Amino acid sequence: MKAPSLLIIGSLLMGPVAWAAETMPPTASLTPATTSPATAAPATAAPGVQGPAARPASAVAANTSTQVILLSLGRRQISLQRDGKVVGSWPVVIGAPGTPTPTGTFKVTTKVINPKYQSTASGKVNHTTGAASPLGVRWIGFHTTGKDDYGIHGTPWPWWVDARAAVSHGCVRMKNEHVSLLFDQVDIGTPVVIKP
Repeated sequence: MKAPSLLIIGSLLMGPVAWAAETMPPTASLTPATTSPATAAPATAAPGVQGPAARPASAVAANTSTQVILLSLGRRQISLQRDGKVVGSWPVVIGAPGTPTPTGTFKVTTKVINPKYQSTASGKVNHTTGAASPLGVRWIGFHTTGKDDYGIHGTPWPWWVDARAAVSHGCVRMKNEHVSLLFDQVDIGTPVVIKP
């Protein structure tokens, strides 16, 4: 079974599907689309990127390393730790005060290359993929509540990451080049620990 390649934005009224990425609001909360795997449009890799369009949970063995994604909301920094050593650390955007990033211990549940954005409020789909997509070039899902799905993803707005802003609807945004590095090093089942 294939992981979803279409992601939905919750609680936002968005304009027509063909809106420009730079006109979209900088906040988002996500859920997987309800499209069946047989009819879902496949995600495609960015030019020069090798690998599957999406890594299904059933195709990846359980994570057996001591690898963990650590997110410090206070420092607005995400790190990948392997065998007790930090192997990468990057700045992030976190949830706004009214729509905070959840805290606790989670696991990576989905990984999607070039995810698509769809509004849960209007159902409109932004077919833009890649660096200009509202979700950037990668999606690493880690938590679902109701119709909202929380994840670590890229962004076409790197200045929010530079500012380490708290402006999302709960997701964690990274620069596209950073989320690609993290994506390539984690598997389904990798623990995600989010602390205040």
